[in-house]
Amino acid sequence: MTQLLIGLLLAAVHLPGMGQGSIYTCTDNKGNRLTSDRPLRECMDREQRELSPTGTLRRTIPPTPTAAERAAEEEKARKATEERERQAEEKRRERALVARYASRAEHDKERAAALQTVDAVAKSAQARATELQAQRQKLDEDTGFYRNDPAKYPAALRRQLEENDSNMASQKRFLLQQDEEKKRINQRFDDELEQLRRLWAQQATPAAVR
Repeated sequence: MTQLLIGLLLAAVHLPGMGQGSIYTCTDNKGNRLTSDRPLRECMDREQRELSPTGTLRRTIPPTPTAAERAAEEEKARKATEERERQAEEKRRERALVARYASRAEHDKERAAALQTVDAVAKSAQARATELQAQRQKLDEDTGFYRNDPAKYPAALRRQLEENDSNMASQKRFLLQQDEEKKRINQRFDDELEQLRRLWAQQATPAAVR
């Protein structure tokens, strides 16, 4: 087999245009050794070797990937790109966070301001709820005459009662939303503070010992 390959190589040297070319060789799926002056179609699904005219190995050509393999590689590359972009975005957010809050005091101050804004809104809503409660007491007094027979409520009075019930329910929902908003704000600042502690510690650590 070695002598045959040497003979093929020597013959290839004398072929027109092959003096500086390459020789491609592989073993097909039937076990046959194939040789050509260009990549072999018969061996696209397996490894090929590219040789110089003197028989020196120039490179090993891997099998041509299948459609499924190409799709898998593309998906792998896409995920790797997404991960690099995610990490880069995380780094940008960290730099922005440290630039915004240089100390715990600054972070606490902004937390307090955010909570104060919600408290102001909730205070206004509570005042409105108190007004609606007073209105309801007045309406209940007006219904006293018809208490034994609610079906005889005047249409205007019935409409006022329904509106009061609806407004009271809306205010109650709104106040609950403000409580949830305060919890959300505190959770956000708690998460930021945990991250900031790590980033502040990194800034305080000399680069040589990180």
